[in-house]
Parts: sequence; structure tokens; C-alpha cells
Amino acid sequence: MIYFERKIEPLLREYLTAFSVVGLTGPRQSGKSTLLLESLGKEYRYVSFDDQQNIDMFYSDPKWFMNKFDNKVIFDEAQKVPELFDAIKLEVDKDRDNYGKYIVTGSSQFSLVDEITESLAGRIGLLTLLPLQINEMPNEYRGDAVFRGSYPELVRKGYVQSDAWYASYMTTYLERDVRSLANIGDIRDFTRLIKMLAANCSQQLNLSRYAADLGVAVSTIKRWVSVLEASYIIFLLPPYFKNYGKRIVKSPKVYFYDTGLVAHLTRITSRDLFENGPMLGSLFENYVLCELLKKEIHQNRHSELCYYRTNHGAEVDLIIDRVQSKELYEIKYTSSYKLKMIKHMEPLLEEGDKGYLLYNGQPIDCKEQIQAFPYQNYLVA
Repeated sequence: MIYFERKIEPLLREYLTAFSVVGLTGPRQSGKSTLLLESLGKEYRYVSFDDQQNIDMFYSDPKWFMNKFDNKVIFDEAQKVPELFDAIKLEVDKDRDNYGKYIVTGSSQFSLVDEITESLAGRIGLLTLLPLQINEMPNEYRGDAVFRGSYPELVRKGYVQSDAWYASYMTTYLERDVRSLANIGDIRDFTRLIKMLAANCSQQLNLSRYAADLGVAVSTIKRWVSVLEASYIIFLLPPYFKNYGKRIVKSPKVYFYDTGLVAHLTRITSRDLFENGPMLGSLFENYVLCELLKKEIHQNRHSELCYYRTNHGAEVDLIIDRVQSKELYEIKYTSSYKLKMIKHMEPLLEEGDKGYLLYNGQPIDCKEQIQAFPYQNYLVA
């Protein structure tokens, strides 16, 4: 099997020397198990709780189970056995200087983090693995990833039958992940919400509009959005304000962790449909912004990602706030540079800040603190 080396591997190794337990979360099929088996398979034993036998084995005799798997063990999909976390805590507390004793993985942020908060606080280091970064993919697939997606299995197969793969992914997600996270009720309405969000990716989230369109309460839409966040389908980008408190008051923008899923849900099945369709700009923005997010997450940088918009229409697609400085990004599919593309960045730039236009054109030094780059060159660097 072809293995794509992941940029998070050095950080994973560092965490195994600093924490008794390392937790690895991320979307289903993002490559968590493959990463661990390929990079640590000779050092760690592997136990998957997708296998009912292992679940039964644990519950039939937890003490025997933990004695059998007492050190250097990967517990995959650990949130399926909530009692495991208390058992790990007991084992870790017997041997607090043994770093890298256990690795636990999960496909749901809320389930795994809830168990960790209750049982393993102070004993675990948490990492997140998202689908492939552009610089983890073979060159020949990088240009199509914006509408074909970045899941390792798809890239490994050269996107053969990718539409069928996404259809299966959605079925598995709805039948397994969603039902385990929450009592959704009407799965058809929930699925319609996902499709509506896909059609409006890179836009501000309007809970009231979706509630009216689906005929459900705003509180229901809010809960469903939380489920989609928890299961790594979407993420919300808050607005940027000098006053940090305001960031949670105004409407966030909604993005998908994988634009191939957006393309599947909106029936964009070819480059022609992508480049000549109404979603060109929003899908491209979602893709590039998500690639920047992957870089931040896979290096575990403690930054905050926001967007900027005023009531007068001034907008900056992304601001990465690093406390001491900021990086501002405008994302455009065009290959032609125009001065107006960067005009809303200039008033926000302070000493030490940098602005970037990521597009399909040539490298340009636009202003003293602003540069334009071909998006692939910037993301691969």
C-alpha cells in the first residue's frame, strides 16, 4: 500500500516523549490508523474498537484486558469504550514517568474530549490529523484536489470512483457517527442541512434561514451544526474584532474540512463544472483556507483563525492571529492581479504583520507588507 508521509509525524514523536497518553482525533478516513501503524507499528501494539471482539474482550474482564495491553498500545476508536479511559488513568498513575505508554484515537471531537476531560486531564497530549495537506500529495493530483478532495484513500486510488466513495462515506457517517453522537431525529432533514451548507460554503452562517427552509427550530439547527463540527465535517470561522468578546457574538462563516465532499454534495464532478460553475470562488476559498488551517493544526500552532468584514463591505478572507503579529490573506481564483484585491488588508496591517494574496498568478511584491503568490507555491512551501 502506498503511504503518504504526514507532516504531523515529528510532532507526534515529540508528544510521545512528553505525555503518558497521546490522543489523536480527526475525521473518519483522514489516515489516523495508517499514520500510527506505518510510523509506530513496530513499536506499538494495535487494538481497534471497530472490532466488536475487542469491545467484548474489554468488558468481559477489564483488569485482564489492561494487563494484556499494559504498555505501548494504540487504542483505535477509543470513544466506543468509555470505561477504557478510567482504566488507562489507573495504569498511567502507577507509572507516571513512562511517557508514550498509550495512544488513543477517535473520529469525534466531543466524545473523545469529554472522556479525556473527565479521566485523563493532565496526562494526555491532544493532536488532530486532517486529510492530506497539498504538500503530502503526489504532484499530479494537487491541481484537482480542490474539487476531488484530499482523503488519503481517494488520492491513493487516483480518484477512481470518487463519487461512489463519497456516497459511501456519507452513508457510513450518517448511520454510524451521527447516531452515536446525538439523537438527530429526522435524518433526511439533517442530510438536507449538510447539502445546504455545502452550497453555501465560505458564507456567513444564517441559522434562521436554514431553520425556516427546513421547517425546524433554530435551536435544532444550532445543535445539528454542533454535531457536524464534532464529527469533523464542517468548521466555523469567527469574525475578527479588536475586542475579543465580540468574536463570539457576530455570525461565523462556515467551511468544510474537505472540499471534495462539497463538490460531491453539489454535483461538481469535473474540472469543467468546477471552473464554469457558480461555486468556483467559494469552493476555491474553502480549499485554500482549509489548507492553511491544516498547516496550523498539524504543527499545533496556538493561533486563532478569523475573518474580517465590516458593514460597509470591506472584507479580508482570513486573519491568522498569533497574538504578537497577524497574517492576513485574500484568496482569489483569478490569475490577474488587481490593486483592489489587497485594499482591505492595508488598514488592518500593523508593525510586524504580513499580508498575502493567494491566487493563480505570478509572484508580486504588492506593497511593503503585502505579497502575492501562486497558491500552490505558497501552500507547498
